[in-house]
Amino acid sequence: MSKLEFKLPDIGEGVAEGEIVNWLVQAGDAVTENQEMVEVMTDKATVTIGAPKAGKVSELRFKVGDTVPVGGVLVVLELEGGGGAAEAAPAPAPQAAAPAPKAAPTQPAGGPVASAVGDIRENLPGMSVPSAAPRNNDYFTDKPLAAPATRKLARELGVDLRQVAPSGSSGRVTREDVERHATTGARPSASPPGGAPAPAAAPPPPPRASAEDERQPIRGLRKRIFENMARSKHTAAHFNYIEEVDMGRLIELRERVKPHGERAGVKLTFLPFLVKAVVAALKLHPRVNSVVDEQAMEHVIRKTYDIGIAVSTEAGLMVPVLRGADRLSIVDVAREIERLASAAREGKSAREDLGGSTFTVSSLGKLGGFVAPPIINYPEVGIMGVHAVKKKPVVRGNEIVVGDVMMLSWSFDHRLIDGDVGAIFAQEIVSFLENPDRLLVEMS
Repeated sequence: MSKLEFKLPDIGEGVAEGEIVNWLVQAGDAVTENQEMVEVMTDKATVTIGAPKAGKVSELRFKVGDTVPVGGVLVVLELEGGGGAAEAAPAPAPQAAAPAPKAAPTQPAGGPVASAVGDIRENLPGMSVPSAAPRNNDYFTDKPLAAPATRKLARELGVDLRQVAPSGSSGRVTREDVERHATTGARPSASPPGGAPAPAAAPPPPPRASAEDERQPIRGLRKRIFENMARSKHTAAHFNYIEEVDMGRLIELRERVKPHGERAGVKLTFLPFLVKAVVAALKLHPRVNSVVDEQAMEHVIRKTYDIGIAVSTEAGLMVPVLRGADRLSIVDVAREIERLASAAREGKSAREDLGGSTFTVSSLGKLGGFVAPPIINYPEVGIMGVHAVKKKPVVRGNEIVVGDVMMLSWSFDHRLIDGDVGAIFAQEIVSFLENPDRLLVEMS
């Protein structure tokens, strides 16, 4: 009986670590080759990793919620035959990290990395090796050790990682180090090489406990949402714009074209029309179709129209991306939204359907309430929230009548989008929706 130490493989795209989301096996279980063993969430996606060989699970080295570096031993397997010394499992082939196909991803033959599930982040750079020599007689290095997510956060906050004192193991700069430096410039409770440990910073007091409390760990997709929402609110200077839309003409148009959608096998909701109105407005106001590159201090104007569609799932909010929305018909947009939403809710989103959006639409549908300004899907500079259609008095031809009114709310990053630019862009969308004939004429 020999033992094999299976390590977290390098799945490419600069990923340096992953979080254990779910173990699919336990110690003592027998596994076959390529049998799914563990779900790991990285900064790019969630992947299911299979057994490299048939055997028996001897030991799980990490528990759910733990962060594992690439190359860290995930599981020890007992194999039939061979000597007693432990051996290392070979790393999987690089193609395991290639983008998944449009269909629901399946486990590739011959590789332990199986399916790609979702995330809303863009590609991140790799992790550097720390310099052996101190910089300017300090213990900061020219090549600080940090995970890709930490490097991305540093870029977003305009923090030079070389100036941040590390508090993590092996001199690693952590997210908390970056956030502390961005807020106060203070050094953390780290132990510089050869120096005395600095006093630990006082943690925030815990909430008052009760015997009736139920505590749920913040991990997996919810942890990513937790981090992303805080980063967006902390970084982007949000300003909101709210307007109501008389949906009467669009409702009439939708009723007329619904049979065409049914013949094409799709249900025409309001959302495809809203997406096309957003795209038409973005073409007239290209500065809003953009993202911010804080490290380069550049406002990146996108030439493609890749619209994020917020989808509520059991695991939390996901934002799959409708690619090339300007090149799709309304029926095509409706069909693609159905596909993206279904895959997200089933946990089968392909990697190419996640990340890299240029503007996001978040619809609460019938739960829309009166108004709920959304949080920007950073690093984008704008997002539109869609609310319920309600019966309200409207003025038509100097007469007050009962109309169908939808509230729309926008959030913009005021650092790059001035108030008048955001307002004009929003009013452009309102005009397209209240005058759908104009939308049909002007949209590509």
